[in-house]
Amino acid sequence: MRQLSTQDIDFEQQLSALLAFETVNDADLLHTVDDIIVQVRRDGDRVVLALTQQFDQHPATSMDELELTQEALAEAFANLDDNVKTALTTAADRVQTFHERQVQETWEYKDELGNRLGQKVTPLDRVGIYVPGGLASYPSSVLMNAIPAKVAGVAEVIMVVPAPKGVLNPLVLAAAHLAKVDRVFTIGGAQAVAALAYGTDTIPQVDKITGPGNKYVAAAKRAVFGQVGIDMIAGPSEVLVYAEGEAGDRADWLAMDLLSQAEHDRIAQAIFVTTSSEQLAEVATEIEKALAELPKADIARDSLQNRGALILVKDRAEGMAVINRVAPEHLELSVDDPDALLDDIRHAGAIFMGRHTPEAIGDYCAGPNHVLPTSGTARFSSPLGVYDFQKKSSIIYCSESGCKPLAKTADILAQNEDLDAHARSARYRYQS
Repeated sequence: MRQLSTQDIDFEQQLSALLAFETVNDADLLHTVDDIIVQVRRDGDRVVLALTQQFDQHPATSMDELELTQEALAEAFANLDDNVKTALTTAADRVQTFHERQVQETWEYKDELGNRLGQKVTPLDRVGIYVPGGLASYPSSVLMNAIPAKVAGVAEVIMVVPAPKGVLNPLVLAAAHLAKVDRVFTIGGAQAVAALAYGTDTIPQVDKITGPGNKYVAAAKRAVFGQVGIDMIAGPSEVLVYAEGEAGDRADWLAMDLLSQAEHDRIAQAIFVTTSSEQLAEVATEIEKALAELPKADIARDSLQNRGALILVKDRAEGMAVINRVAPEHLELSVDDPDALLDDIRHAGAIFMGRHTPEAIGDYCAGPNHVLPTSGTARFSSPLGVYDFQKKSSIIYCSESGCKPLAKTADILAQNEDLDAHARSARYRYQS
């Protein structure tokens, strides 16, 4: 795992190289995905079924076999062990409670001229949520995508999840039951995204697609954007852990928090930033100890070697500068007084405050959404939320008297933009 210092002459170049990552910028990948989308648009169900048989080795012989019934979802939930059922229900309840606070309401006001102005908030009609399957099978992703949509008032939530060889994690189905998902199709990849975006005889067209997936899913989401809305182009998972070598620190905790992201994927990113050279060495040692016993040590080790880093900074100010430069998906502030740092954090997807708030809790049951901006996009985007499933329309209602002064203003501005019909349209209102 590489070690960097802000005192290195070429630190900025090293940091830029560490952070460089293009999620979907491979010509062959984009060509493959575009070809799949064209096929799905042209041949619909037939291609979706054929590609599902080909890529997932799914035994289905008809599209009907790729849709799960509500009874199957309910049965999966009923068959869970009691402790798992309690944990999943607790997570769902907490996600629901948090997201209910995000609901936006329609509002209006009356200006000094007597005109009514406002904003009408409306839920989307139908959304598609993509849930990874196979090795990356995450019931928590079902809750994080479907619950905000339902809280927003979306009428129909369509879920797609790949089922390699026809096998699905029953916990994913149980989560779909808890989250009140309306329809579930066992398809994945670019063909699933295309089917949601354009619709087939079996799969309804949606207004927006959300949820994480592999590089083919990410590329397909980018390709269909404009036909439908999307949440974001998600990259590999990331965490940045910040500490200052204080008495309360546990190097083994810090190491495991880094490894909790590294075990996700060989291209996941785990970065440790500290003001203490001694702490940096201790964390490096604890990482090696933990790797000796982790079941996914080979994945985690590749991740740390490929994209991980231990970064030594001179002081807190440099630490905050590095954090904002990275704009991490997950940021842990493992310090005595994390509130003292909060005002200096400008760019982060989710901020985990203090030593007793590991990122793992946020993945499952804290309540806030775990679908977060990656690859530095926290500079301009936000976690998935209820607001992603609502749209807004402006309300403009001019009275006869209130229209006249605004029409005069519009007339003048339209003339100066050389738009004569605009000017006359406004002029008719105040000259009549």
